[in-house]
Amino acid sequence: MNARRPGEWPVDLPVPLDLQSEDELYVRRAAERALHEMVLDSIRHDLQQQPSPFTVTTAARNWCNQITAVAEEIARSKRKAA
Repeated sequence: MNARRPGEWPVDLPVPLDLQSEDELYVRRAAERALHEMVLDSIRHDLQQQPSPFTVTTAARNWCNQITAVAEEIARSKRKAA
C-alpha cells in the first residue's frame, strides 16, 4: 500500500489510540479549553478597549489577518517538515 501523508483518507484500521484514563483526558480537555478561553478573552479585551464601532471592526479584521498569517506560516513549516 502507498504511504499517505497525515490527514489523508482512507485511514488504515485499526487506528492506534493513545489510551489514557478518563481523568487524564478530562484534565487535558480542561487545560485546552482554559487556554482557548484565555486567548479569546484577550482578544475580547482588546476589542472592548477600542473607542468606536469602526475601530472595533478594524481591530477585529487585524486580529483575523494576524491569525491567518500565523496559521499560514505554521502550515508552511509543517509542509517543509513532512
